Amino acid sequence: MHLRNYRLIAALLLLLCLSSSTAANPGAAVTNKFEPETLNYKVMFKWGLINKQAGHARLALTHDSRHYHAQLAASSEPWADKFFKVRDTLNGRMTYADFTPLFYEKIAHEGKDHKHDVVTYDYSVPGKVSAKCTRKVITKGKPKIDEVREMESDGAAVDMLTSFYYMRTLPFNEWIPGQTQRIDIFSGKRKELLSITYNGTENVDLDGRRIPSYHITFTFTSKGGAKTSDDMEAWIAADESRIPLRMEGNLPVGKVRCFFTGKGASPAKK
Repeated sequence: MHLRNYRLIAALLLLLCLSSSTAANPGAAVTNKFEPETLNYKVMFKWGLINKQAGHARLALTHDSRHYHAQLAASSEPWADKFFKVRDTLNGRMTYADFTPLFYEKIAHEGKDHKHDVVTYDYSVPGKVSAKCTRKVITKGKPKIDEVREMESDGAAVDMLTSFYYMRTLPFNEWIPGQTQRIDIFSGKRKELLSITYNGTENVDLDGRRIPSYHITFTFTSKGGAKTSDDMEAWIAADESRIPLRMEGNLPVGKVRCFFTGKGASPAKK
């Protein structure tokens, strides 16, 4: 199995990256606050009759009086390490007032590559969001990439981590199945367009329970409109928590499925 689609783990945090606001601050519509929490996930590899846990992820959130601080830690299981080892950490910072993304960092150890992406946001120009994006890649101990890019978006932009929280309060119960919305996403590598389609409500089977959820399909495309990855499917709890319950996407061989396994001990406030 090849786990090069690590994005399928990180995308637990990209479930609903859209905004109905045209303001530079995509968090303006948020009315709720989140207390410190830890969400745990298992990552399953499915291929024919094979259905085996390939990894796990932990998503933690805390805050101080000015900022939210989020961290995703994901790793492959020992058996999967033999094929493609993953030890990744994503860090993010948002304003406490309205979840505006300020900082994003991805520290990735994937196979023989070590990658470090950093995105720093700038809201100094009204109606626009810009970012300084750096990317470093070391392969087999030797520097391969060391780049700095400036990215810009009209209205709103998010990243692989900070988008998750403020989007959990969107009123999906008011949406029409088939509705699609879009938003830009920054990384150290490029700007992509994320298109999200709402498919309606479904019950998700989770450890013997059937839980009402919102079913979402999302697609990543480049500036020219070409897909940069396969479509992904996500199901989030149809209640106030908006917790992602299940997610899946295709690999070159088989599928990856991510399942919510419960909450862990809440991190202390900073």
